[in-house]
Amino acid sequence: MKIQVVGSGCHTCQKLHQMVKGIVAEKNSNDEVEYLSGPEGIQKIVSMGAMSSPILVVDGKVVMVGFNANKDMVKEKMYGHI
Repeated sequence: MKIQVVGSGCHTCQKLHQMVKGIVAEKNSNDEVEYLSGPEGIQKIVSMGAMSSPILVVDGKVVMVGFNANKDMVKEKMYGHI
């Protein structure tokens, strides 16, 4: 599975990226985690039609917009749609 955290590069985006990496490590999976930030991240956000950041994308599908510090909720967004 390919998981992307897409954002501007702000502290909130970085926090979500770290959380996602931690969740993948806890699950002990081989899921790919990619962090797109700066101009590349902003361009991706616009192309996906999101109006805020960060966004969490799983296998090309936006599963979360904005940051939520609830790790269980982020985990559900990442893996609950499968």
